[in-house]
Amino acid sequence: MKKANLFIFLLLPLFCLAQSTFQLKGKITDETAALPWENIVVFSPEGKIVDGTASKEDGTFEITISKGFYKIKISPQGLMNWEKDILIEKDIDLGLILLTKKTNNLDEVVITTKKRTIEQKIDRLIYNVENNVSTTGGDALSAINTAPGVVVQNNTINILGKGSSRVMIDGRIVELSGEELNGFLKSISANDIKNIEIITNPPAKYDANGTGGLININLKKGTRDSWKNTTTLSYDQNKYGNYTLRNNFFYNKNKFRFSMSANAKSGYRNADENLKLYFPDGLQHMNAQSKINEDNLSGKLALDYDISERTTVGFQYLNDRKNPNFKSDIIIKNYDTENKMNSIVLNDGFNNKNSGNQTYNFHLLTKLDTLNRKFSVDVDYFNYDSKFDRDFTTRKYTPDMIFISLDQYGRNISNQNIDNRSVKADMEHPLEFVNLSYGAKVSFTKSESSLLSYDNRSGTPVVDLNQSNEFEYQENNQAIYVSGNKKFNDKFNLQLGLRAENTQTNGYSANLNQEIKNNYFKLFPTFYLTYKKNENNSFNFNYGKRINRPRFDLLNPFRTYINSNSYSEGNPFLKPSFSNNFEVSHSYKEVLRTSFFINTITDGYGVIFTSDPATNTQVVTRENYYKGINYGFGESYTAEITNWWSTENTLYLLGSKTTFTSGINATPTNGLQLDFSTSNTFSLGEATKLQVDYTYSSPVKSGLYTVGYMSGLNIALKQNLFKKSMQIAFLANDIFNTAYLKDFVSVVNGIKQVYSQNESSRFFRFSVIYNFGNTKISVKQRDFGNEEEKRRLGK
Repeated sequence: MKKANLFIFLLLPLFCLAQSTFQLKGKITDETAALPWENIVVFSPEGKIVDGTASKEDGTFEITISKGFYKIKISPQGLMNWEKDILIEKDIDLGLILLTKKTNNLDEVVITTKKRTIEQKIDRLIYNVENNVSTTGGDALSAINTAPGVVVQNNTINILGKGSSRVMIDGRIVELSGEELNGFLKSISANDIKNIEIITNPPAKYDANGTGGLININLKKGTRDSWKNTTTLSYDQNKYGNYTLRNNFFYNKNKFRFSMSANAKSGYRNADENLKLYFPDGLQHMNAQSKINEDNLSGKLALDYDISERTTVGFQYLNDRKNPNFKSDIIIKNYDTENKMNSIVLNDGFNNKNSGNQTYNFHLLTKLDTLNRKFSVDVDYFNYDSKFDRDFTTRKYTPDMIFISLDQYGRNISNQNIDNRSVKADMEHPLEFVNLSYGAKVSFTKSESSLLSYDNRSGTPVVDLNQSNEFEYQENNQAIYVSGNKKFNDKFNLQLGLRAENTQTNGYSANLNQEIKNNYFKLFPTFYLTYKKNENNSFNFNYGKRINRPRFDLLNPFRTYINSNSYSEGNPFLKPSFSNNFEVSHSYKEVLRTSFFINTITDGYGVIFTSDPATNTQVVTRENYYKGINYGFGESYTAEITNWWSTENTLYLLGSKTTFTSGINATPTNGLQLDFSTSNTFSLGEATKLQVDYTYSSPVKSGLYTVGYMSGLNIALKQNLFKKSMQIAFLANDIFNTAYLKDFVSVVNGIKQVYSQNESSRFFRFSVIYNFGNTKISVKQRDFGNEEEKRRLGK
C-alpha cells in the first residue's frame, strides 16, 4: 500500500497542469448548397481520434480544441474526401470548404482504394487482414498466422523471438490459452476482422501479463447509415472433410448500431503424433492417430446506442460451444538394445469432450466537456466450462500380436470451470503540456477442476482415489496506470507509462490437502520514443517490463495419465516469470522496416519432459528452471512492385542464451534461427486475385530443446462476381505437408526424446461469400464522428 500511495503521489503534479483551448470553425458546401450533418473528425499525428462534430443545417461547424498538431478530415458519401494538416495555437476559421463530386463511376470500378497492409504506430504494428487473399473464408486463428512476425505452433501463438502472446478481442483480454484459445479463435470469421494489432511492448493501459506481448483483433463495426449481410460457406478437405457456415449482419442508423454473427462448423480433422524415447534398454516408439470432431456453434451480438452527442452505451455478448470428440489409436513399440522389437502396446481410447465459453461486456463512453476529456467504463464477465470423459484400454502383445496382458482398462471424467469478473475505468485527460491518460482495473478469477478416475479391470468400475482429485484456484488482481504522450515538434514524440499491479493467488488440492498462497505487488514501466528525421526516415525506441503468470492448468498438482508409461502433472509452486523488453526500429518510406530487439527473462518456467530409465516412464512436469536472453534482427519489406503485383516479405535472425537455474539433469543448448516469409498478390484482372505464400523456419537450438525446420507453400485464388456482391475463393494450404512441428528434441537424465505433431497442416479449402445490403438508409441526422473511439480498449 505504501508503494501505491507513493506511486499516486508522484503523479499528482501531472494532474495540476493548466489547459488552454481554441476555436476551430468552418462551413461545408458542395457546388450547389450547404451540406448539413457531415462528420468532421480531428486526428492526432499518431492517427488517434481526439475530437469530432457534425455540421449544422447551414453547413457550419465549430470545435473547441487544445493547442497542438492535428489532421482534420471530412469523408462525405458521394463526394471527394477532404483533409488538412493544421497547427492549432490560436482561433482558426477554415472558411468555406468546397467538396467536389467523385469523378469515377463506382459501378464500373472494382477497387477504388486500398489500405496499407502494414501500418506502423508508436506502440504497435497494424495488419489489415482484408488485403490477404488466403484468409478469405477462414477464421481468426488462420488470419493471425498470416500477420507479420507471428507464428502459430503447437497450440501456441508466438510473436517471433518474444514468446507466447495473449489475445484480445476489441481491446478486451480473452481469458483462454492453448487449445481452448485456438478453438475460440476458430469460431470467429476472418471476414469479420477489421485489422490485427501486434503489440510487442504493450502500453501501460493494458494488462502486464504475457511476455510475448499482445495481439488485438479489431472486429468490423459496419458502415455508417447502412445495413449489410455477409454469408460464407466453406469446405475444408484434409484427410477428412468439414463444412463451415457463417453469417454476419451489421445495421447502423442514426444513434443505433447493431451487429450479429453466427458460425457453425461440422466435420473432422486428423492428428498424427510420434514420440521416440531412447532408454538404456532400448527404444520406445509411440504413434498416435486421432480423428477429431470439429463440431462447433458460436455467435456474437453487439449493441451500441448514443444517448447524446457525448455519451454512448453498449453491450456485447459472445458464445462458443464445441464438442471435439475424438477416437485415438496409440501404438507403442518396444525394442531391445539390438533394435529388435520385444513387445507392442495398444491403447484404444474414445474421448468425449464438451466445452464452451460465454463473454458479456457492458461499456460506457462519455465526453465530459469541451476540453476533450473522455471517460470510459467496461464491465466484463467471462465463463469457460468443459467436461472430458475418456474411456481407454491398454493391452500388451508379443511382436506377433499374441496377447500377453491387460495393463489398463479405465475411465477418467474431468471437469473444469473458469469464471472471470472485471471492471475497468479509463480517463483521457489532455493537458497543455501532455496528453494524459490514466485508469484502474480490478479482476477476480476462479478456477475449479476435478478428476474422477475409475478402474474397470474387474468388470465393475471402481473409483481410484489415488488418481482422483479436486483443485481450486483463485486469482485477484488490482491495477492502476498512468500514461503521458507528448509531441514536441514534427520530429519527436514521447510516450511514458507506469502500471502498478497487486496480485493475490490461492490454490488448494483436496486430494493432497495442500494450499498454496501468494501475494505480490509489482511496477511495470513503459517507454516509447519516435524520431521522424524526414519524410522518408523515422526511428522508434521502446521498452517495457512484463510478467508471465502460469496458466491455471499448469498449477494443478494432480497426475494425469497419458498412457500406462506416461503421465503429466502440474506444479502449484510455479512462480510468474518476468521480462524486460527493448526494441529499436527504423522505417524507410513505410516500405522497408528494420528492427532489433533484446528480451531478458528471469524465473522462466516451462514444460520438462523427464524420463525415468529405471521404469521406462515418461513424466511431463512444469518448473521454473531457467533465465535467459532472447535477441533478434528483423527486416520487413512491403511494396507495390507494379499495378498488378504487391509483395510482403519478412526476414528474422533470432538467437538466445539460456542458463538453467534449477537442478534438472540437462545441458542448455543455444543457437541461431532464420525465419523467412513472403506473400505475393497478383491482380489477374479487375476481379481476380492470385496469392502465393511461402514460409521457412530453420532448425533451432534453444534452452532445453532443439526444433526441426518448418516450411510451407500456400496458393490462394479469389474471384469477385456481380460487382463484388459475391466472391469465390480457393486455398491450397501447405501443399508439400512440411509446415508442422517436427524433430522436437530434448535430453533429460540422459534420455533422448524426439517428438513430432501434425494436425492436418495440409488441407484444401473452397469458399463462397455473398454480400448484400443497403448503403442508402434515409437519416435526418448523422451519428457523431467518433466511431473509432468506441472501441474502448482497442486503440
